[in-house]
This record gives sequence, structure tokens and C-alpha cells, in this order.
Amino acid sequence: MATLLGCESPCTGGKRRNCNSNIVTKFTSSKITGRGFSRGTQLPGGLLQERDKRAKWHGIPTLLQKLYESSHPNSDLSHAHSFLKVLSSQLSMEAMSFVTEDRKTAQESTFPNTHTFDLFGGVDLLVEILMRPTLTMQKKKPKMNDDLVKDCLSVLYNCCICTEEVTKSLAGRDDFVLFLFTLMTNKKTFLQTATLIEDILGVKKEMIQLEGIPNLSGLVQSFDQQQLANFCRILSVTISEPDVGNDDKHTLLAKNAQQKRNASPSRAEVNQVTLLNIPGFIERLCKLATRKVSEATGANFLQELEDWYTWLDNALVLDALMQMATEEAEQSSTESSDESSLATSPLRHRLPQSMKIVHEIMYKVEVLYVLCVLLMGRQRNQVHKMLAEFRLIPGLNNLFDKLIWRKYTASNHVVHGQNENCDCSPEISFKIQFLRLLQSFSDHHENKYLLLNSQELNELSAISMKANIPEVEALVNTDRSLVCDGKKGLLTRILTVMKREPPDSSFRFWQARAVESFLRGATSYADQMFLLKRGLLEHILFCIIDSGCTSRDVLQSYFDLLGELMKFNIDAFKRFNKYVNTPEKFQTFLTQINSSLVDSNMLVRCIVLSLDRFESQTEDVKVVEVLSECCLLSYMARVENRLSFLFRLINIINVQTLTQENVSCLNTSLVILMLARRKAKLPFYLNALREKEYAEKYPGCLLNNFHNLLRFWQRHYLNKDKDSTCLENSSCIPFSYWKETVSVLLGPDRTSPCAIASYIDEPFMDLDRDLLED
Repeated sequence: MATLLGCESPCTGGKRRNCNSNIVTKFTSSKITGRGFSRGTQLPGGLLQERDKRAKWHGIPTLLQKLYESSHPNSDLSHAHSFLKVLSSQLSMEAMSFVTEDRKTAQESTFPNTHTFDLFGGVDLLVEILMRPTLTMQKKKPKMNDDLVKDCLSVLYNCCICTEEVTKSLAGRDDFVLFLFTLMTNKKTFLQTATLIEDILGVKKEMIQLEGIPNLSGLVQSFDQQQLANFCRILSVTISEPDVGNDDKHTLLAKNAQQKRNASPSRAEVNQVTLLNIPGFIERLCKLATRKVSEATGANFLQELEDWYTWLDNALVLDALMQMATEEAEQSSTESSDESSLATSPLRHRLPQSMKIVHEIMYKVEVLYVLCVLLMGRQRNQVHKMLAEFRLIPGLNNLFDKLIWRKYTASNHVVHGQNENCDCSPEISFKIQFLRLLQSFSDHHENKYLLLNSQELNELSAISMKANIPEVEALVNTDRSLVCDGKKGLLTRILTVMKREPPDSSFRFWQARAVESFLRGATSYADQMFLLKRGLLEHILFCIIDSGCTSRDVLQSYFDLLGELMKFNIDAFKRFNKYVNTPEKFQTFLTQINSSLVDSNMLVRCIVLSLDRFESQTEDVKVVEVLSECCLLSYMARVENRLSFLFRLINIINVQTLTQENVSCLNTSLVILMLARRKAKLPFYLNALREKEYAEKYPGCLLNNFHNLLRFWQRHYLNKDKDSTCLENSSCIPFSYWKETVSVLLGPDRTSPCAIASYIDEPFMDLDRDLLED
């Protein structure tokens, strides 16, 4: 302290620089060690004023001293509020510059005011002021002025925008995080509170437990619809597993090991259950997702939307604009005496009429995301039942043309791939989230028929009757009062817009995934014919062969969809042959398949399975005719081509690189060998693998790798009911036969003609090394 006090006396320029350095160093050190100075109020005012100009502190330490002195318990906080307003104006300018400069890396030199404010204890002081009512022993808690609370929250948020360390510091204070939720009961401070909570939870190391929030059920039930929609932004952080967006990139080996370590439900799963137990929660989300909004007027709506979406990236700006739009819609005659700096800026007078629609779109993005996550969770059946009961699907169908997929004169957006970390416009985010929800809703669930209307359900029944096959039980059990209204169901509407998309549009990826999920599960001839009659197969083949599409993601989604559409369906193969009617077209098709087997192997599996079934139906004249004429079936009927696929499928994966995305290659190779085993040709295929190894001069490599893959397969699938059911449904091969075939292939008897070990010469044997524990 002596050094600091000594700085008040005249000294040389060099000493002055050291004095400034000492002050900053002391404060920085105290933040790390917890010892020494904690805030600027512990320094003499004269010293701070003397150093202020040269250090370019802009009076912030002095203002913080005055704020501290005027905010003691039981004091009149009106003076403190006036000091806070001055500080707020200085900090908000830096926050706005951060937003408009594409959120460059925050550094001390970039945002000096924010850094100085935090360094001299401003953040801790505001937290103390906000939480002061909770520390009193009085039964009736003192109530703080709403405008003061709003300004405290806004300043804290501005600091979080500019300095990530502030956000992390606040995230580490569980008492403060839980306290913030109590402020959400006040509508006047809700917006600022929600925005700050969202930012804090985004960097919090441990996911917050929703059940720890005081009276969460009462809190949520007290929200109006606007507040509930904003609250969904917070919920999205609390119910999503970490890194869920890159799920396919994590190795299955690592995932299985993590599941063993964490046998109990994760915090995200516990939070999902907590939400589902709140009375009326899902029903209100369904109402939010499906409520209508007035149409935008004027032909320049799209351009207005594009002009504004860059502003909407920032949560504070977005919510401020939302608040203004809501106030306009309500024709409010009074305004808050102290709105955020944005609300009082010239922006207030330049908001386009289309703001109301942007407002509604952003709400729906958040709501659909929460519903989508819940649909993919452990409580999926419970959520499905509620979404059907509250008519989510018919409601979205009614919004499709007017809001979800409006017709624009210029709709050729350059959109982002689904795995990229990028900022999308509200319009793009809304469409993708809508398609993801439909994908989750349809996937392996009988409620998928709610995506059709009554006439379309009747069409499915007619297809089954004409083909003299029984109707699918799920179709018979569908509650007609819960299906889509209007001339078209949602599934048909998606097909219509999919055909209009540019070849490489990433919307095509999500559209194809949504339609494919409708077909997944036990193969339904009627479902396939419903889509074939609407020209889906020809459209897919056009995209693969003739459109010039180069997006691997889009092509993969179309290969998967084509596989589900054609599987076991002789009419689909006949249509394929009619479209692919020249050797050049067929070669282009094969080139696309062979360019990436990870992307196309599901289609290869479909062709192999279909060929096997058709070959057992030679009493059917139609089947015999297609078998003899279809270039695709003829190609796969040649054993050398099946072997070629088998070699490559085994060679492009190993245990260490298996992911949810490429494990299908292992299952496709197994399908080829299971069908060979049925025909007593398994030894022929295994010997062909051995000969391939020697021809390529790496004996043992392929078969050792395949042996390790099958050992992993046993550990992975024998403990996963859902995965095994999917394998059985998609292949029409009993899972017991899958398990039996793998056991035979892994047999230790080197004299068995069906054991992999029999085909690896002793010097190249490497089957004892346990790679599965790495």
C-alpha cells in the first residue's frame, strides 16, 4: 500500500508509469489470489483521478467509487442509479461495436472501458446490488426499482459480450445463476434477465439442473407466450447433450466407453424429465409453434428480412427488436421510462413492417428446437403422444404455405451445410428446424401417418387393397381426427418444395432426411408406392445423374432415400430402368455410388437385399421380367461386383474410426455375407477376401481388421435394443441370424470353413490384440 500512496506525490514520468502498472497489477493479482484489493473503492479518490487521464480509464474507477458509496444497504438508490446510467452509456457503445464488427475476439485493448469496469470491481458490485434483497432477514423482502435492476442486468450483459472472462466468472457463481431465474417473474425485467442467463449458461462448465430452480413449475406457468418462447432459448442449453451437433463425428468406441462410465441419466436427460412434469408445458409449446401470424405486405419483404437478419444474430438486439414489435402490435400508449439503448435509438423509427413476422419466426425456431430435442430423448413415446394430442402436425401443415415455405420471387439462397458452425438467417434456421422436427417425429414411429390428410390415408388403403396385401397396423390405428387438414398433408407439401430447390441447396439434405424417416422401419409397399406415384424416384435420379449436384451431404441423403424407396419394390426397379435408359446414364450413376461408399452403402445394401428376395420369387412373371431387364439388378447379380463392394466396405473402416455415420458400412458388409451364408457360399466369400489380401500384398490385414470390427459389433449391438430392432426391420433378417452369423465368423476353430481365423495364415494372425479397450 505504501507504493500506491507514494504515487500521490510528484514523481518522474518513469515512476508514474510504474505506479499505473502497480495499480493494475495489484488488482489483477487480487482477482487470481483472492488477497489484496478487491475493488476501486479501496483506493483514495485523489489517486484515481490523478491517474485517470493518462491511463485512459475515462472516469470509470471514480464512478464506481461513487456508485459503491451511494449503494449501501438501506440507502436511497436513486443516486446510485444515476451513476450507473453514466457507466451504462460508456459500456453499451463498446458492446454495440462488438456486435456490428462480427464478434471479433474480445481483448483488453479492444474494449478498454469494459476491461476497466471489471478490473475495478464493477461486475462484483452490480452482482452485490442485485442480490442484496436476498440477504435481508426481514420477512418482507425490500423491492428494488425495476429500472435499476434492468440497467444492472444490461451492464452485466454488455460486459459478457465484450469479455468472456466476465461470463465465465458469473457462470461459476451458482447462487447468482439461480437468483437470476427469480428475476424472471417480473415482466419488466424478464427480457434483460433471460438474455443474461442465456449468455452465462452458454459457457457454464457444468449443465445447470432445472430442478434446482426455486418453484420452476410456477415460474413457467406464470410466463405469457412471449416469455415462454424466449425461455425456450434458455432451455435449449439445458436439455441438449454437449456437442450434439457433431454427434456423427464421435467414435463409437469413445461413446461406448463414456456410457459405461456414466451409467446414470445425464443432466440433460434429467432436465428433460423435469420439463415434461410441468403441467401444460408441451401443450403451450404446441400452441406457440402453430399459432398464425398476419401476412407481410409489399413485394420487398425478402430484401427487408435479409437486411435485418445480421442484426438478429445478437440476442440483446433481437429481443429489443422483438419487444418493440410487440409494443407496436399491442398499440401500447406508454413506453418504459428507460428502455435499452437500442430502443431509444433511430432504429426504433426504421423497423420494417416485416419485423412482426421475423419476431414470430424466431419464436418458432426456439420452440421447435426444444420439441425436437425432447422427441429424440428417452421420453420419446410420452412426447409423441402429447404432440399428437395437441395437434402439432396439423397446425404446422396449416402454416406451411403462409409462413414456413412462402413463395418468393428470389429464393436462391446460398445456404449452409448442416454440419457447419455458421450464422443462418431466421428464415433458413426456421426451415431447417422445421424439417429436423419432422424427421424426428416420423422416424420409426407409427404416428408418422399424421403427416398425411384423410384423402391420402385412403389412398394408402387403396394401394394395399389393389396389391392384395394387408394394411399396415399403424395405418389402421391412426386417429383420423389428428391428421392434417386441407388438400395436402405435410409429406406431400415437402415433396412439392423439394423439387423446386436448386441442386446443391442444403435444404435438399433436410427435406430428403424428413421423407426418408417416413419410410424407415419395416418396409411398407403402400408407403413406397404413394411416393413413387408422385414422381419421387425420377426426381432423385435426376439429382444424382443429371443435375450436376456436387454436395456430398445432399447426395448421401438422396442415396439413403432412394434405398428406402426401392427396397423390395419391383415397381421401383422397373421405374429405375426406365429412367436410366442408356449406358452413359448407368455409368454416371455407378460413378456417383463408387465415389464414396460411406455415403452410398445404404443404397448398395438395398440393392443386395432386393436382389436376394426377387431371386426367390421366380414364379412371378413381372419379377422375372424386371430381373432380366434391369441394369442395376443385373450388375449386382454378378458375384465379382458384390465382392468388390465387400472388399472396399471392410477396407474403409476400422474399430478406431467407427462412427454413427460410417458403422453402416460394417452392417452392409455383414448383409452381403449373411445372404452368402444362406446359400452356403460363405467360405467362397471368405476365401475371396484372403486372395484379395495376397493379390494386394498385405496378407492378414483385411481379415484381421474385419475380425476386430465384428468383435466390436458384438459389444456394441448386443447391448442396444433400439439399434438391433432397426437392423432387423430394415433388412427383414431376424436379429438372431445377425448374431449367429457374427458368432460363426468369429469362431475360434481354425478348421471351420466359415470362421475368419481359418483364412489367416499363422504368421499374419493378429486376433489376440484387444483394440476395443483403447
